[in-house]
Formats: sequence, structure tokens, C-alpha cells
Amino acid sequence: MTDILYDQVPSLDLADFTGGDPIKREKFVADLGTAYKDIGFVAIRNHYLTDDLSARLYDVIKRFFALPDSAKQRYEIEGLAGQRGYIGKGKEHAKGRNTGDLKEFYHVGQEVLDGDPIKKEYPDNIWPTELPEFESIALDVYQRLEQTGVQMLRAIALYLQLPENYFDQRVKHGNSILRPIHYFPIENPDAVPADAVRAAEHGDINLITLLMGASADGLQVLRRDGKWIPITALPEQLVVNVGDMLERLTNKKLKSTIHRVVNPPRSQMNKPRYSIPFFMHPRSEMSLAALPGCVDEANPKMWDDITAGDFLNQRLREIGLKK
Repeated sequence: MTDILYDQVPSLDLADFTGGDPIKREKFVADLGTAYKDIGFVAIRNHYLTDDLSARLYDVIKRFFALPDSAKQRYEIEGLAGQRGYIGKGKEHAKGRNTGDLKEFYHVGQEVLDGDPIKKEYPDNIWPTELPEFESIALDVYQRLEQTGVQMLRAIALYLQLPENYFDQRVKHGNSILRPIHYFPIENPDAVPADAVRAAEHGDINLITLLMGASADGLQVLRRDGKWIPITALPEQLVVNVGDMLERLTNKKLKSTIHRVVNPPRSQMNKPRYSIPFFMHPRSEMSLAALPGCVDEANPKMWDDITAGDFLNQRLREIGLKK
């Protein structure tokens, strides 16, 4: 069977999965699996994040990124490999590149409050004192996106003919990251490297990514035939895509599709763009060894076994955040 060549990302209603109608639920699982097999991206409505909460987070992160660089840099902590707090302009680059992306960002990680020993693996979150409301808003968004991600992974598990709750304990207190991003204005495009872009083409590291609607166009996905197609999340939707960990676990049955954020026309380079992805990670001990049901004579095992923690560390080094 050949891949479907989508002109836009398929849109699905999460309420079809969570609403209790077995026929709608079964169709959601089938449609999700087909989209993830063919393009690796879907747009989801009726998730757990409200438009009001999304708007409040965008408001507070815009005010953070408007602070002077000297103020922001107080929250860039040496030795954390960018896993919490602020990460400065041009510090991250795509795998296989050396030129830094034209962005700065902030990382909010997992809060462990119930005595789970995995807490010792995670640095504490860092909160800017200039914006005391940042903490409560960001953690509320984090929890709602995580809740949505759990439902998406349950549907993925059923598509893979696994127990519905296969991922539940594997992502409980997982190393997930909420990343508000500022693609900062460029007043003089000639002053940056010729090959510098807002986000060079890449696949995400994690299991799945949940993306809140961005403040401007620019996100593109590489289709199977080599054509780049634009993606826009409507205000009430999340774009949810497969990451490299899930691709590896499924022996590429589900696709981690290459995507990028392109520069606007030169006349628009002096305008900012904001985006807030949630990278859903499992616990570090989860094995990413190919699932037996995804390996056969026609699809031999593609990668060596590795844990999620080791894979993350390997990729952090490749993108320049970890030495």
C-alpha cells in the first residue's frame, strides 16, 4: 500500500476517542494510525487545554522574552544542558548542522510531588522573579497537555494492538518538557549567517509532541514525495506529531516526520514569532527496543536497543545542548 500524500494535516476530534461511543472510538484509532503511518502529524480538537489558558501563557512568555538579555540570562544555568530555565539565542542547532537556529526558549519540566524516586533525575524548575504568575500558568498548561498526551498514547497503543494502558506507567512522571519559543526579530538579515533559519529541518526526540497554535505561519512538514507542506494549528486545535522515540519503538511503522520553521520574507524578518510545543517523554528507563509486533521479515529491526534516557542524552549532544 502506498502512502497517502496529504495536502494538509488531518484533523481529528479527541472526543471521538474519550466520549464513550465504541464506533467513533474505533474510527479515531484507525484514522490516527493511518495519519501517523503516512505523515506523522495530526491536528486535534477537544483536548484538555483551554483557549483562555493558552492565551494567558502566550501573554506571560511574550513579557518574559521582552526582558533585556541580561535579565533573561540570569535564568540560564550552567550545567543543566538546557533542561530547565532559559536557553539563549542561537544555542541550539539541528542534528547535523553547526549554525544555531534563530530562536531563544525556556524550559519547564516535570514536577514530582508524590515521593517517586525519579525526582532525583530531574533538576528543579526555574521561575523568573519578574513574572510571578509564570509558574502557575505554565504548570497548569503542562498538566493539561500531559493529560491530552496520555489519551493520544492510549489510542496509539490500541492501533499497535497493545494494551490500552501500555504507555501509562511509562510516561508517569516522564521527562517531558514545555518549551515556549521566541523566534526573535532580525532587524538586519545580512548580519546573520546566510544559512541561519528559525528552526532547521529536524525530527523531534521524544515520543509525541503537542503544539499549541503558533503566533505566525512558518511551520512546514516534509511529505513523503519531498514536498514541504505548511501546517497551521487553529486556535482550538493542537498539532500532535510522532517523535523519534516512538518511531524507533515502532520500527518506523509510525513516522517521525522531518519538519522546520522557515524564515519569513526579508521584509517580515523584523517581526517576532512565538510557539509553545510540549515534548512528551517517557521515564528514562523505558526501553525503545522495537516492539515485536512491528518487526517481521518484510520489516527487519532497524536500530539497536537503547533506553529513552540514553537516547535523549545522545541527541542532546548532537544538537549542541549537552557537551
